[in-house]
Amino acid sequence: MDTNSQKMASLALQIKQWGLELGFQQVGITDTDLPEAEVHLQNWLDKDFHGEMDYMQRHGLKRSRPELLHPGTLRVISVRMDYQSELATTMTEHLANPTFAYISRYALGRDYHKLMRNRLQKLADKINASIDNPRPNAMRAFVDSAPVLEKALAEKAGLGWIGKHSNVINRKAGSWFFLGELFTNLALPIDPPATAHCGECRACLDVCPTQAIIGPYQVDARRCVSYLTIELHGSIPEDLRPLIGNRIYGCDDCQIICPWNRFSRLSTEQDFSPRHRLNTPQLLEVFAWDEAEFLAKTEGSAIRRIGHQRWLRNIAVALGNAPKSALIVDALTAMLEHDSDVVREHVQWALAQHLPHRERD
Repeated sequence: MDTNSQKMASLALQIKQWGLELGFQQVGITDTDLPEAEVHLQNWLDKDFHGEMDYMQRHGLKRSRPELLHPGTLRVISVRMDYQSELATTMTEHLANPTFAYISRYALGRDYHKLMRNRLQKLADKINASIDNPRPNAMRAFVDSAPVLEKALAEKAGLGWIGKHSNVINRKAGSWFFLGELFTNLALPIDPPATAHCGECRACLDVCPTQAIIGPYQVDARRCVSYLTIELHGSIPEDLRPLIGNRIYGCDDCQIICPWNRFSRLSTEQDFSPRHRLNTPQLLEVFAWDEAEFLAKTEGSAIRRIGHQRWLRNIAVALGNAPKSALIVDALTAMLEHDSDVVREHVQWALAQHLPHRERD
């Protein structure tokens, strides 16, 4: 091993140590070669499984070829950060209570994008401070904020394998974690890729409430509750509304059921702790929030991205799926004059579930 290779090997070890000190649970390093992931992505797009997520095809090959997104990139430093804030049994109990508003557990605390990007930038600063004559803009941090195949990179960097539900799974930590990347021009030694360990298990396919996982490693986003409640801007297809249950923002079912998550650990990151009791809200409580309260209660949260109208749309569907109640009928009726056509439509649908003979306006 020549002197430069020795330096890079030593730096790689130091980077992993710095990553742990900054609050990441694991750091891996890989190259930029993603031919299989590129083919998988293109096949997924060709089938229109991305729905209205046009950004998935907007950037050409930049998503699967990191050196096109950030010229000069030779390696990708991939990191993961745990976010689980409560036990799976608690989540299951909340899903089983139709008066609860279930919010995907990744969104209960502070928006992970800013937190992780800040930590990655600190890691980049430490790396730059340790090398001679660092090039300006030689490193760039990403956290689900640009066309990056983060799951494929994490798998190749050894952080875990992509499971049949399309999430990354780690044998010792399950799948309740966020991913982030640091693109660099440093020729660091790479880690061996993770190997798959799903075996014959199909628990995630069977539990999916809308059967969006149409086959192993194949997710039709157009049926996915996360897509329907977060990415979709307009009307939720009527045939899927009853299947959404009380999930008003995202869905965790495929992770809750995954047997590998028996090895997951609760996060020690305080910023990921639930805010404003968002882990146990009642549907009627959050349906009553006006826009000002919605903005106040979701400040600094990923939930804010859907806006107040989609928030009400989603809760209206959940109320339509809730047990018949005069209080629910009153709350829905009060929303019939809402300014948004989309909100009114979903409110009318929900009322029809409680008052089946009610004619639509």
